[in-house]
Amino acid sequence: METLVKTDQKIQLVDGSFTPSEALDVITSLLDEKINFHKLQRISWCEGDRDANTKYPDGRIQELEQEKVIAKNFINSVRSEGKRLRIDGILKITLEE
Repeated sequence: METLVKTDQKIQLVDGSFTPSEALDVITSLLDEKINFHKLQRISWCEGDRDANTKYPDGRIQELEQEKVIAKNFINSVRSEGKRLRIDGILKITLEE
């Protein structure tokens, strides 16, 4: 009997219409969680090796912080229009070969 293993998955992380304030809260929270993940990763890599190469998490933290600024600026630029923002966030997971 052959067993099939699913090699990809999609998770609908965010799907909705939000006020600018709500949208900023959602986006900031998601980015903050990912930033914290990389900070913990960096700490873990440095335990026992002060000279560990943390270039990757350092770079991702910087990129994500910049994305927060971009999102905040965008949301603030449309805030005065009184419109809602649609966020569709799908997390796609695939098996690496």
